[in-house]
Amino acid sequence: MTTEKMGFEAEVSRLLHMMVHSVYSDREIFLRELISNASDACDKLRYEGLTNSDLVKDGGDFAIDIRLDKDAKTLIVSDNGVGMNKEDLISHLGTIARSGTSAFVDNMSGDTKKDVNLIGQFGVGFYSVFMIADKVDVLSKKAGEDKAFLWSSDGIGEYTVSDADKDTNGTTITLHIKDDAEEFLEVLRLKTIIKTYSDHITLPITLISKNDDKEAEEAEKSEKVNDGSALWARQKSDISEEQYKEFYHHVAHAYDEPATTIHYRAEGKIEYTVLLFIPSQQPMDLFDPARKPKVKLYVKRVFITEDCEDLLPGYLRFMRGVVDSEDLPLNISREMLQNNPVMTSIRNAVTKRVLTELEKKAKKDVDGYNEFWTSFGSVLKEGIYEDFARRDQILKMARFESTADKGLTSLENYVSGMNKNQETIYYITGDSLEAAKRSPQLEGFKAKDIEVLYLTDPVDEFWLQMVPEFEGKKFGSVTRGAAELDDKKEDEKKEDTPELDALIGVIKTNLGEAVKDVRISNRLTDSAVCLVADDDDMDMHMERILKMHNKLDGATSARVMEINADNPLIKTLAEQATKEGSVESLKDASQILLDQARIMEGDLPEDPVGFATRLSSFMTSSFK
Repeated sequence: MTTEKMGFEAEVSRLLHMMVHSVYSDREIFLRELISNASDACDKLRYEGLTNSDLVKDGGDFAIDIRLDKDAKTLIVSDNGVGMNKEDLISHLGTIARSGTSAFVDNMSGDTKKDVNLIGQFGVGFYSVFMIADKVDVLSKKAGEDKAFLWSSDGIGEYTVSDADKDTNGTTITLHIKDDAEEFLEVLRLKTIIKTYSDHITLPITLISKNDDKEAEEAEKSEKVNDGSALWARQKSDISEEQYKEFYHHVAHAYDEPATTIHYRAEGKIEYTVLLFIPSQQPMDLFDPARKPKVKLYVKRVFITEDCEDLLPGYLRFMRGVVDSEDLPLNISREMLQNNPVMTSIRNAVTKRVLTELEKKAKKDVDGYNEFWTSFGSVLKEGIYEDFARRDQILKMARFESTADKGLTSLENYVSGMNKNQETIYYITGDSLEAAKRSPQLEGFKAKDIEVLYLTDPVDEFWLQMVPEFEGKKFGSVTRGAAELDDKKEDEKKEDTPELDALIGVIKTNLGEAVKDVRISNRLTDSAVCLVADDDDMDMHMERILKMHNKLDGATSARVMEINADNPLIKTLAEQATKEGSVESLKDASQILLDQARIMEGDLPEDPVGFATRLSSFMTSSFK
């Protein structure tokens, strides 16, 4: 028999150390995780068997067995699901490739109890077995393959994988129970855990133990422990909040509380049942580029797939739960699901219901909706540019931070609070809320008490291209074009002084094509200078995003430099600009102003060394 010894990756070793030393009160979660994994393995094989009957030669009577042996101090969890081969065992149990362990470790706080609660969220539930076992053996045979393999570890730092014998496909996990965890060898304790956490599992869960009845012929006794009926098929009145919560934990592989539960049955031309949950915490894969949905599709209580892109749009990928159709054929393939009219109807109806429920929450539970938006708003906003039919609905549901500093606000609230004669919804984009708040372009708007929305999600730049206005009010960036902040008419404005005109000429001469124009600013009240995009140019933040992703052809656009006529520095430079030789004497000052403006935008000077040299020279001459 060939045996290979391997070491866990560093992240896994850290995780296992936490599991081994976990607080006792959390240890029962191991059984929920093992049963949930076993159920998923059976569901996966059942689906694959629809198109390859050779994989389910026994007819697909899937089940989960739990066998305890007090004398041997072992607890064995078995399933006849899809199973694992050698590569699967290494990938799933030894590295971070499939487990999400790296993200889990990054989020560990050091508080053991809090960290244990992250187990399900990061898909590393298997490792919880080391809270109650000092050795774990995983015997598995993959459906359709001839070889079986045995994975073994004490959870300390290494594991072995060896050839093994197994007659049937599936996985058998043997836990060698620690001395201080013998409570998990008690029948009543295990039944309580299963009924609490796994009663909704549709597969039969059988508990097998030694028969203490000396007169009985059988050496062992077995008992089906769980109810085994699909929770979503029951009446809402028959389901407790605790049962909903535990089903959410199972279907989402999560430990947080569901923030919203949506359970209903649609009847009519197309019949289906929906049980969906909105998490209270962000799933670890929320921003995965694949944007895969995590809602499971069933047909007549038979699992089909959890990778159905046609079930819900990508902007609702944070939803967890099940949709069970009565009209789709059981042998439907993923290819057949695409453009299927039944699926299209279900998708449209379920999407509409989810958005309607969110609208209700926004009205009835403002704080709860704001919490939802903080976690998932950046994802939901993808629907503004992806889903034309629901664009206006989602736009009204959107919430934003703003200069009003009154918490999250809606576009409707913004419009209702606009100043008299204001025709524009002003916004500023940025890499972060903190960076946007520091932007000098906001100064004039704050001084005039004009509210500006902070749009700091990358998706904001894209939907803004698709939505020119809201309720007749156009959107306008405070970093683009001239700021319409003056109360006076054009002919009543104070004329530029000769000194300022001279300074503008000097700066233009010195900077040349590095700037598109130089002009007096009416948006600055404190800062000396800022950069803005011209009316017809791309927004500066959008250009920065595209540049970071190598999506720009050619050089970036030159910007308009605005100077603050009331700033002491600008006044001093203006006085110098009227003197002979000012173009040369203010050459470094002109470049420093440009670099200063770039720094305030979050960019680096084009020549950092030259900037430092010019700044040093400028400061030296200032003290002479």
